[in-house]
Amino acid sequence: MSTALALSAGGVAMAAVPEDVFVPWIRTGLAIMLVALAALAAGMAYPRWRNIQRALRDQSPLPPPALAAVFGYGVAAVAVIALVLIILAI
Repeated sequence: MSTALALSAGGVAMAAVPEDVFVPWIRTGLAIMLVALAALAAGMAYPRWRNIQRALRDQSPLPPPALAAVFGYGVAAVAVIALVLIILAI
């Protein structure tokens, strides 16, 4: 849930960036990407917690983080696009 909260805060922050920093439709797109990742993280939090609890009770290996790559690449894509736009604005 902390990942979902952080991604959601990032999306809100991206939406609040002044209009002269990024092109409005790009800023909105980046905010949507972050909030969509937040919704995915929040939606997957309980099933993951339940699977981890089951593995701990059964003393079996913990399940791998299935969506770690999605979150990693998604946040990296937003960061790279934002970085390029910041450099181009200078």
